[in-house]
Amino acid sequence: MGLRNPADYRSVLWVAIAITLVVIQYSDPSWVIYLSPISCYFAIAIGTVTHNHSHRQMFHSPRANQIFGQVLTFFYGYPQLMWVPTHNLNHHHFVNKPGDATATWRFTNKHNLLVALTYPLVSGYFQSGPIRDYVERVKSKKPGLYGRIRLQYALWLGLYIGAGILAAAMYHKQQTGLGMYLWFFAVILPAIMSTTVIMFFNFIQHVHTDAHSDHDHSRNFVGPVFNFLFFNNGYHTAHHENPAIHWSELKAAHEQIDEDINPQLNEKNLVWFMVRQYLLAPIFPSLGTVQIGNVPSDVPAGPTINDPESFSDDVGQESELVEASS
Repeated sequence: MGLRNPADYRSVLWVAIAITLVVIQYSDPSWVIYLSPISCYFAIAIGTVTHNHSHRQMFHSPRANQIFGQVLTFFYGYPQLMWVPTHNLNHHHFVNKPGDATATWRFTNKHNLLVALTYPLVSGYFQSGPIRDYVERVKSKKPGLYGRIRLQYALWLGLYIGAGILAAAMYHKQQTGLGMYLWFFAVILPAIMSTTVIMFFNFIQHVHTDAHSDHDHSRNFVGPVFNFLFFNNGYHTAHHENPAIHWSELKAAHEQIDEDINPQLNEKNLVWFMVRQYLLAPIFPSLGTVQIGNVPSDVPAGPTINDPESFSDDVGQESELVEASS
């Protein structure tokens, strides 16, 4: 039942801290105003843990992996297993080219604040297609996995409803609306922030990159603070080129290909990138990103990859996830 990689003790610690923050807020709602922003950070960080766990199962025990996936679902804000059709099998196959449900250029290739803020809504809508198709295929081919998906969806909704009922039951006599306030800011808002910000990360890591290039298909955020806080999620080129390697090895993998990446795609500081792009570039356009290579939509779409039989290490989805569910 132990962890496969010692680096993931920090992943487990982050989840434990997130649970503790919720417990403290439910124990005393006066802490919500102070702890809710911290819970939002941990939920977003757990979004990257969810991503990592979906590529490389963290525990030796399949049962432990399944239970951990349920816990991740609560904080990430959507069933963890649905990373497989939208991310592992779709995004990693097409990498922002036609066919990618998370394409950054679907309605416009402009990069401004309005496009960035609306992207999660657009991306979330178009990810529903691969999810629906995948679940239908799993239903007939992998009944065990289909049962896990149904359970995860049930727990996803059930835990949020249960958390709301618990908050209302605990505090309905003290103050009108206190339970709803507690439930939203301690549980729901962090989950919304997690799914939204993770999709925003995907947007800024691919917008205006060269989807058809060997190394310029992704934007990297190489600052040490960001990569500590978000489990090396900034080394995105290396991740796409080596999706099966552990997140703790991504910095070394990035350093091996760093010289082959267009310097414009290696950003040292996420905050400065956002200030430059969304506040300064509208006034000084030369500070904004520009399309590198061809616009991805200029090349026809390839075949759809959404078959549960397609799990393989080239997308980092280990085979025992399927075998344990058959």
